[in-house]
Amino acid sequence: MELHEIEEQQPEQVLLVSVDTGEFDAAVSLAELAELVDTAGGIVAGTATQKKDNPDKATCLGSGRAQELALQCEAEAIDLVVIDRELSPTQLRNLEDIFPCRVIDRTMLILDIFAGRARSAEGRLQVELAQLQYMLPRLMGQGTALSRLGGGIGTRGPGETKLESDRRHIRRRIGAIKEQLEKVESQRVLRRQRRRKDGISTVALVGYTNAGKSTLLNHLTDAGVLAEDKLFATLDPTARSLRLPDGREVMLVDTVGFVRRLPHQLIRAFHSTLEEAVDADVILNICDASSPHATEHLQVTGDLLGELGCGDTPILRVMNKCDLVADITMGATPSNICISARTGEGVDALLDAVAAALPPDRKRVKLLLPFSKGALAEQCRRDGQVEQEEYVPEGLSMTVILGARLLAETEEYVIEE
Repeated sequence: MELHEIEEQQPEQVLLVSVDTGEFDAAVSLAELAELVDTAGGIVAGTATQKKDNPDKATCLGSGRAQELALQCEAEAIDLVVIDRELSPTQLRNLEDIFPCRVIDRTMLILDIFAGRARSAEGRLQVELAQLQYMLPRLMGQGTALSRLGGGIGTRGPGETKLESDRRHIRRRIGAIKEQLEKVESQRVLRRQRRRKDGISTVALVGYTNAGKSTLLNHLTDAGVLAEDKLFATLDPTARSLRLPDGREVMLVDTVGFVRRLPHQLIRAFHSTLEEAVDADVILNICDASSPHATEHLQVTGDLLGELGCGDTPILRVMNKCDLVADITMGATPSNICISARTGEGVDALLDAVAAALPPDRKRVKLLLPFSKGALAEQCRRDGQVEQEEYVPEGLSMTVILGARLLAETEEYVIEE
Protein backbone atom coordinates (compact mmCIF):
# COMPACT_ATOMS: atom_id res chain seq x y z
CA MET A 1 0.00 0.00 0.00
CA GLU A 2 1.33 3.40 -0.92
CA LEU A 3 0.34 6.95 -0.11
CA HIS A 4 -0.89 8.95 -3.08
CA GLU A 5 -1.29 12.66 -3.42
CA ILE A 6 -4.84 13.75 -4.11
CA GLU A 7 -5.86 15.55 -7.26
CA GLU A 8 -6.07 19.32 -7.22
CA GLN A 9 -9.39 20.54 -5.82
CA GLN A 10 -10.91 23.81 -4.79
CA PRO A 11 -9.23 25.00 -1.57
CA GLU A 12 -11.26 24.15 1.49
CA GLN A 13 -12.69 26.88 3.70
CA VAL A 14 -11.34 26.19 7.16
CA LEU A 15 -12.40 27.37 10.62
CA LEU A 16 -9.67 27.25 13.27
CA VAL A 17 -10.77 26.62 16.86
CA SER A 18 -8.61 27.00 19.95
CA VAL A 19 -9.40 26.01 23.53
CA ASP A 20 -7.28 28.31 25.69
CA THR A 21 -6.49 26.63 29.01
CA GLY A 22 -3.39 28.73 29.68
CA GLU A 23 -0.92 25.84 29.21
CA PHE A 24 0.56 27.50 26.10
CA ASP A 25 0.23 30.79 24.20
CA ALA A 26 -3.05 30.17 22.36
CA ALA A 27 -2.71 33.18 20.02
CA VAL A 28 0.78 32.17 18.84
CA SER A 29 -0.27 28.53 18.43
CA LEU A 30 -3.35 29.59 16.46
CA ALA A 31 -1.20 31.72 14.14
CA GLU A 32 1.05 28.72 13.53
CA LEU A 33 -2.01 26.55 12.88
CA ALA A 34 -3.05 29.06 10.20
CA GLU A 35 0.37 28.60 8.56
CA LEU A 36 -0.09 24.83 8.69
CA VAL A 37 -3.48 25.12 6.98
CA ASP A 38 -1.93 27.33 4.29
CA THR A 39 0.83 24.77 3.77
CA ALA A 40 -1.80 22.03 3.45
CA GLY A 41 -3.63 24.02 0.77
CA GLY A 42 -6.61 25.30 2.75
CA ILE A 43 -7.97 28.82 3.24
CA VAL A 44 -8.52 30.10 6.77
CA ALA A 45 -12.07 31.51 6.75
CA GLY A 46 -12.14 32.36 10.45
CA THR A 47 -10.88 31.63 13.93
CA ALA A 48 -12.59 31.06 17.27
CA THR A 49 -11.19 30.81 20.80
CA GLN A 50 -12.81 29.57 23.99
CA LYS A 51 -11.23 30.05 27.41
CA LYS A 52 -11.62 27.05 29.70
CA ASP A 53 -9.84 25.72 32.76
CA ASN A 54 -9.72 22.27 31.14
CA PRO A 55 -10.87 20.84 27.79
CA ASP A 56 -14.33 19.27 27.99
CA LYS A 57 -13.94 15.48 28.18
CA ALA A 58 -16.82 14.85 25.77
CA THR A 59 -16.41 17.60 23.17
CA CYS A 60 -13.23 19.51 24.08
CA LEU A 61 -15.05 22.84 23.50
CA GLY A 62 -18.11 22.44 25.61
CA SER A 63 -21.35 21.44 23.94
CA GLY A 64 -22.87 24.96 23.94
CA ARG A 65 -19.90 26.54 22.18
CA ALA A 66 -19.70 23.59 19.77
CA GLN A 67 -23.38 24.03 18.80
CA GLU A 68 -22.83 27.77 18.30
CA LEU A 69 -19.84 27.16 16.01
CA ALA A 70 -21.74 24.47 14.13
CA LEU A 71 -24.39 27.05 13.18
CA GLN A 72 -21.61 29.43 12.08
CA CYS A 73 -20.10 26.71 9.89
CA GLU A 74 -23.46 26.10 8.24
CA ALA A 75 -24.06 29.80 7.62
CA GLU A 76 -20.56 30.44 6.22
CA ALA A 77 -20.26 27.21 4.19
CA ILE A 78 -17.23 26.03 6.13
CA ASP A 79 -15.75 22.78 4.75
CA LEU A 80 -13.47 21.84 7.63
CA VAL A 81 -12.96 22.61 11.32
CA VAL A 82 -9.45 22.22 12.76
CA ILE A 83 -9.11 22.04 16.56
CA ASP A 84 -5.79 23.36 17.84
CA ARG A 85 -4.96 20.41 20.09
CA GLU A 86 -5.05 16.61 19.89
CA LEU A 87 -8.57 15.23 20.29
CA SER A 88 -9.40 11.97 22.01
CA PRO A 89 -11.38 9.40 19.97
CA THR A 90 -14.52 10.28 21.97
CA GLN A 91 -14.10 14.03 21.47
CA LEU A 92 -13.55 13.60 17.74
CA ARG A 93 -16.60 11.36 17.35
CA ASN A 94 -18.85 13.71 19.33
CA LEU A 95 -17.71 16.81 17.43
CA GLU A 96 -18.30 15.05 14.10
CA ASP A 97 -21.88 14.42 15.26
CA ILE A 98 -22.36 18.12 16.12
CA PHE A 99 -20.70 19.89 13.18
CA PRO A 100 -22.13 19.86 9.64
CA CYS A 101 -18.63 19.46 8.18
CA ARG A 102 -15.50 17.42 8.79
CA VAL A 103 -13.55 17.92 12.02
CA ILE A 104 -9.84 17.16 12.46
CA ASP A 105 -7.26 18.08 15.08
CA ARG A 106 -3.80 19.63 14.92
CA THR A 107 -2.08 16.23 14.82
CA MET A 108 -4.15 15.00 11.87
CA LEU A 109 -3.37 18.22 9.98
CA ILE A 110 0.40 17.81 10.49
CA LEU A 111 0.19 14.15 9.50
CA ASP A 112 -1.61 15.19 6.31
CA ILE A 113 1.11 17.70 5.41
CA PHE A 114 3.74 15.03 5.96
CA ALA A 115 1.78 12.60 3.76
CA GLY A 116 1.68 15.14 0.95
CA ARG A 117 5.37 16.07 1.14
CA ALA A 118 7.25 12.83 1.85
CA ARG A 119 9.17 11.82 -1.27
CA SER A 120 11.45 8.90 -0.44
CA ALA A 121 10.17 5.38 0.18
CA GLU A 122 11.38 5.62 3.78
CA GLY A 123 9.66 8.96 4.34
CA ARG A 124 6.38 7.60 3.01
CA LEU A 125 6.62 4.53 5.21
CA GLN A 126 7.31 6.65 8.28
CA VAL A 127 4.32 8.89 7.54
CA GLU A 128 2.02 5.94 6.94
CA LEU A 129 3.15 4.33 10.20
CA ALA A 130 2.38 7.55 12.11
CA GLN A 131 -1.03 7.85 10.45
CA LEU A 132 -2.04 4.28 11.15
CA GLN A 133 -0.88 4.45 14.78
CA TYR A 134 -2.91 7.64 15.16
CA MET A 135 -6.03 6.21 13.48
CA LEU A 136 -6.06 2.82 15.19
CA PRO A 137 -7.66 3.93 18.49
CA ARG A 138 -10.04 6.22 16.57
CA LEU A 139 -11.67 3.40 14.60
CA MET A 140 -13.90 2.20 17.44
CA GLY A 141 -17.54 2.74 16.67
CA GLN A 142 -16.86 4.16 13.22
CA GLY A 143 -17.58 1.08 11.14
CA THR A 144 -15.80 1.44 7.79
CA ALA A 145 -14.44 4.84 8.85
CA LEU A 146 -11.37 4.81 6.67
CA SER A 147 -13.33 4.11 3.53
CA ARG A 148 -15.24 7.37 3.98
CA LEU A 149 -12.10 9.47 4.11
CA GLY A 150 -12.13 11.53 0.93
CA GLY A 151 -9.82 14.06 -0.62
CA GLY A 152 -8.78 17.12 1.32
CA ILE A 153 -6.88 18.35 4.32
CA GLY A 154 -6.36 15.71 6.95
CA THR A 155 -7.25 12.79 4.70
CA ARG A 156 -4.21 12.03 2.59
CA GLY A 157 -2.74 8.61 3.01
CA PRO A 158 -4.24 5.30 4.08
CA GLY A 159 -7.84 6.53 3.77
CA GLU A 160 -7.74 7.23 0.08
CA THR A 161 -6.65 3.68 -0.66
CA LYS A 162 -9.89 2.49 1.04
CA LEU A 163 -7.90 0.53 3.58
CA GLU A 164 -10.13 -1.88 5.46
CA SER A 165 -11.00 -0.64 8.91
CA ASP A 166 -10.44 -4.05 10.44
CA ARG A 167 -8.10 -3.40 13.36
CA ARG A 168 -6.21 -6.66 12.92
CA HIS A 169 -5.50 -5.74 9.30
CA ILE A 170 -4.12 -2.35 10.42
CA ARG A 171 -1.98 -3.94 13.13
CA ARG A 172 -0.55 -6.34 10.54
CA ARG A 173 0.22 -3.40 8.27
CA ILE A 174 1.89 -1.53 11.15
CA GLY A 175 4.02 -4.61 11.84
CA ALA A 176 5.01 -4.89 8.17
CA ILE A 177 6.00 -1.21 8.00
CA LYS A 178 8.11 -1.52 11.15
CA GLU A 179 9.96 -4.48 9.62
CA GLN A 180 10.69 -2.51 6.45
CA LEU A 181 11.88 0.51 8.46
CA GLU A 182 14.17 -1.74 10.53
CA LYS A 183 15.86 -2.86 7.32
CA VAL A 184 16.24 0.75 6.16
CA GLU A 185 17.61 1.71 9.57
CA SER A 186 20.18 -1.11 9.50
CA GLN A 187 21.39 0.25 6.14
CA ARG A 188 21.58 3.74 7.63
CA VAL A 189 23.63 2.44 10.57
CA LEU A 190 26.07 0.77 8.15
CA ARG A 191 26.45 4.04 6.23
CA ARG A 192 27.14 5.93 9.46
CA GLN A 193 29.71 3.32 10.54
CA ARG A 194 31.42 3.55 7.15
CA ARG A 195 31.59 7.34 7.44
CA ARG A 196 33.18 7.04 10.87
CA LYS A 197 35.67 4.45 9.60
CA ASP A 198 36.60 6.80 6.78
CA GLY A 199 37.14 9.59 9.30
CA ILE A 200 34.25 11.71 7.97
CA SER A 201 32.55 13.86 10.61
CA THR A 202 28.83 14.67 10.43
CA VAL A 203 27.22 18.09 10.88
CA ALA A 204 23.41 18.07 11.28
CA LEU A 205 21.16 20.99 10.39
CA VAL A 206 18.23 21.07 12.79
CA GLY A 207 15.79 23.75 13.76
CA TYR A 208 12.30 25.07 13.57
CA THR A 209 10.48 24.40 10.33
CA ASN A 210 10.97 27.08 7.67
CA ALA A 211 14.12 28.44 9.35
CA GLY A 212 16.15 28.15 6.11
CA LYS A 213 17.99 24.85 6.65
CA SER A 214 17.54 23.68 3.05
CA THR A 215 18.55 27.09 1.69
CA LEU A 216 21.76 26.90 3.73
CA LEU A 217 22.45 23.34 2.54
CA ASN A 218 21.95 24.43 -1.07
CA HIS A 219 24.23 27.47 -0.60
CA LEU A 220 27.04 25.40 0.90
CA THR A 221 26.85 22.31 -1.30
CA ASP A 222 24.70 23.01 -4.40
CA ALA A 223 22.48 20.17 -3.18
CA GLY A 224 19.43 21.27 -5.18
CA VAL A 225 17.08 20.54 -2.26
CA LEU A 226 13.55 21.96 -2.41
CA ALA A 227 13.57 25.22 -0.43
CA GLU A 228 10.17 26.88 -0.05
CA ASP A 229 8.67 29.50 2.25
CA LYS A 230 6.38 26.79 3.62
CA LEU A 231 6.27 24.72 6.76
CA PHE A 232 7.75 21.23 6.36
CA ALA A 233 9.26 21.86 2.90
CA THR A 234 11.85 19.19 3.79
CA LEU A 235 10.84 15.78 5.15
CA ASP A 236 13.39 13.40 3.71
CA PRO A 237 16.95 13.67 5.05
CA THR A 238 19.57 14.87 2.57
CA ALA A 239 23.31 14.40 3.10
CA ARG A 240 25.99 16.24 1.12
CA SER A 241 29.76 16.48 1.40
CA LEU A 242 31.27 19.81 2.46
CA ARG A 243 34.94 20.89 2.72
CA LEU A 244 35.71 23.18 5.67
CA PRO A 245 38.29 26.00 5.57
CA ASP A 246 40.84 23.82 7.43
CA GLY A 247 40.61 21.17 4.69
CA ARG A 248 38.46 18.70 6.60
CA GLU A 249 35.62 17.03 4.74
CA VAL A 250 32.34 16.72 6.64
CA MET A 251 28.92 15.30 5.81
CA LEU A 252 26.20 17.97 6.08
CA VAL A 253 22.78 16.47 6.85
CA ASP A 254 19.45 18.30 6.49
CA THR A 255 16.64 17.09 8.80
CA VAL A 256 12.88 17.57 9.17
CA GLY A 257 11.89 20.81 10.90
CA PHE A 258 10.32 21.05 14.34
CA VAL A 259 7.14 22.78 15.45
CA ARG A 260 5.52 23.55 18.77
CA ARG A 261 3.87 20.49 20.28
CA LEU A 262 5.13 18.19 17.52
CA PRO A 263 2.91 15.09 17.71
CA HIS A 264 4.59 12.23 19.55
CA GLN A 265 3.59 9.91 16.71
CA LEU A 266 5.88 11.90 14.44
CA ILE A 267 8.78 12.01 16.90
CA ARG A 268 8.56 8.21 17.11
CA ALA A 269 7.96 7.64 13.40
CA PHE A 270 10.83 9.90 12.32
CA HIS A 271 13.23 8.73 15.01
CA SER A 272 15.55 7.10 12.48
CA THR A 273 15.68 10.35 10.50
CA LEU A 274 16.36 12.39 13.61
CA GLU A 275 19.07 9.94 14.66
CA GLU A 276 21.23 11.68 12.07
CA ALA A 277 21.18 14.57 14.53
CA VAL A 278 21.74 12.31 17.54
CA ASP A 279 24.86 10.78 15.95
CA ALA A 280 26.24 14.04 14.56
CA ASP A 281 29.59 15.41 15.70
CA VAL A 282 28.23 18.98 15.61
CA ILE A 283 24.62 20.21 15.49
CA LEU A 284 23.62 23.53 13.93
CA ASN A 285 20.43 24.84 15.53
CA ILE A 286 19.14 27.04 12.70
CA CYS A 287 16.68 29.79 13.64
CA ASP A 288 14.84 32.46 11.64
CA ALA A 289 16.22 35.65 13.18
CA SER A 290 13.49 37.73 11.53
CA SER A 291 10.72 35.86 13.37
CA PRO A 292 9.26 37.60 16.43
CA HIS A 293 9.26 34.16 18.08
CA ALA A 294 12.92 33.37 17.38
CA THR A 295 13.82 32.84 21.06
CA GLU A 296 10.94 30.42 21.54
CA HIS A 297 11.85 28.54 18.34
CA LEU A 298 15.40 28.03 19.64
CA GLN A 299 13.95 26.76 22.91
CA VAL A 300 11.56 24.33 21.17
CA THR A 301 14.41 22.88 19.14
CA GLY A 302 16.73 22.74 22.14
CA ASP A 303 14.12 20.87 24.19
CA LEU A 304 13.53 18.33 21.42
CA LEU A 305 17.26 17.78 21.01
CA GLY A 306 17.43 17.14 24.75
CA GLU A 307 14.64 14.54 24.43
CA LEU A 308 16.62 12.85 21.66
CA GLY A 309 19.70 12.61 23.88
CA CYS A 310 21.93 15.22 22.22
CA GLY A 311 23.07 16.85 25.47
CA ASP A 312 26.78 16.08 25.02
CA THR A 313 26.99 17.09 21.36
CA PRO A 314 28.35 20.60 20.51
CA ILE A 315 25.35 22.71 19.40
CA LEU A 316 25.92 26.00 17.56
CA ARG A 317 23.03 28.48 17.48
CA VAL A 318 22.78 29.91 13.97
CA MET A 319 20.58 32.97 13.42
CA ASN A 320 19.57 32.86 9.74
CA LYS A 321 17.79 35.50 7.61
CA CYS A 322 19.77 38.22 9.37
CA ASP A 323 19.63 40.23 6.14
CA LEU A 324 15.97 40.88 7.05
CA VAL A 325 16.87 42.28 10.48
CA ALA A 326 17.99 45.88 10.91
CA ASP A 327 21.08 46.75 12.98
CA ILE A 328 22.51 43.25 13.24
CA THR A 329 26.16 42.39 12.66
CA MET A 330 26.91 39.36 10.52
CA GLY A 331 29.37 36.78 11.79
CA ALA A 332 30.06 34.89 15.00
CA THR A 333 29.32 36.22 18.49
CA PRO A 334 29.88 34.41 21.81
CA SER A 335 26.27 33.15 21.84
CA ASN A 336 25.08 33.17 18.21
CA ILE A 337 26.35 33.00 14.63
CA CYS A 338 24.50 35.48 12.41
CA ILE A 339 24.18 34.59 8.72
CA SER A 340 22.05 34.95 5.63
CA ALA A 341 21.84 31.65 3.75
CA ARG A 342 20.22 33.54 0.86
CA THR A 343 23.02 36.07 0.34
CA GLY A 344 25.91 34.10 1.88
CA GLU A 345 26.80 36.78 4.43
CA GLY A 346 28.31 35.38 7.62
CA VAL A 347 28.72 31.88 6.17
CA ASP A 348 32.54 32.00 6.36
CA ALA A 349 32.31 32.69 10.10
CA LEU A 350 29.88 29.80 10.43
CA LEU A 351 32.27 27.38 8.71
CA ASP A 352 35.14 28.54 10.95
CA ALA A 353 32.94 27.94 14.00
CA VAL A 354 32.03 24.44 12.78
CA ALA A 355 35.71 23.59 12.26
CA ALA A 356 36.52 24.82 15.78
CA ALA A 357 33.68 22.78 17.30
CA LEU A 358 34.63 19.48 15.65
CA PRO A 359 36.75 17.01 17.62
CA PRO A 360 40.50 17.61 17.02
CA ASP A 361 41.04 14.49 14.93
CA ARG A 362 43.50 16.15 12.54
CA LYS A 363 47.24 16.43 12.88
CA ARG A 364 50.07 18.22 11.07
CA VAL A 365 52.75 15.79 9.86
CA LYS A 366 55.74 15.84 7.55
CA LEU A 367 55.78 12.99 5.05
CA LEU A 368 58.33 11.57 2.70
CA LEU A 369 56.39 9.70 0.04
CA PRO A 370 58.22 7.47 -2.49
CA PHE A 371 57.74 8.39 -6.14
CA SER A 372 55.64 5.24 -6.49
CA LYS A 373 53.02 6.67 -4.10
CA GLY A 374 51.74 9.36 -6.45
CA ALA A 375 48.11 8.33 -5.87
CA LEU A 376 48.54 8.68 -2.10
CA ALA A 377 50.11 12.11 -2.56
CA GLU A 378 47.12 13.17 -4.64
CA GLN A 379 44.79 11.95 -1.88
CA CYS A 380 46.69 14.07 0.63
CA ARG A 381 46.29 17.10 -1.63
CA ARG A 382 42.59 16.43 -2.15
CA ASP A 383 41.53 15.45 1.38
CA GLY A 384 44.15 17.22 3.49
CA GLN A 385 45.50 20.72 3.85
CA VAL A 386 48.96 20.95 2.24
CA GLU A 387 51.24 23.60 3.77
CA GLN A 388 54.43 22.78 1.88
CA GLU A 389 55.62 20.23 -0.63
CA GLU A 390 58.80 19.73 -2.68
CA TYR A 391 60.43 16.96 -4.67
CA VAL A 392 63.67 15.63 -3.19
CA PRO A 393 65.93 12.82 -4.46
CA GLU A 394 64.15 10.25 -2.24
CA GLY A 395 60.61 11.24 -3.28
CA LEU A 396 58.00 13.88 -2.36
CA SER A 397 58.37 15.79 0.90
CA MET A 398 55.06 17.15 2.19
CA THR A 399 53.97 19.07 5.30
CA VAL A 400 50.25 18.47 5.49
CA ILE A 401 47.31 18.42 7.94
CA LEU A 402 45.51 15.09 7.66
CA GLY A 403 42.41 13.43 9.12
CA ALA A 404 42.32 10.09 10.94
CA ARG A 405 41.92 7.93 7.84
CA LEU A 406 44.86 9.41 5.91
CA LEU A 407 47.01 9.53 9.04
CA ALA A 408 46.60 5.77 9.27
CA GLU A 409 47.36 5.27 5.56
CA THR A 410 50.51 7.45 5.62
CA GLU A 411 51.81 6.32 9.03
CA GLU A 412 54.90 4.53 7.64
CA TYR A 413 55.95 7.62 5.66
CA VAL A 414 55.85 10.12 8.58
CA ILE A 415 59.31 11.60 9.22
CA GLU A 416 58.29 14.39 11.62
CA GLU A 417 55.22 15.16 13.73
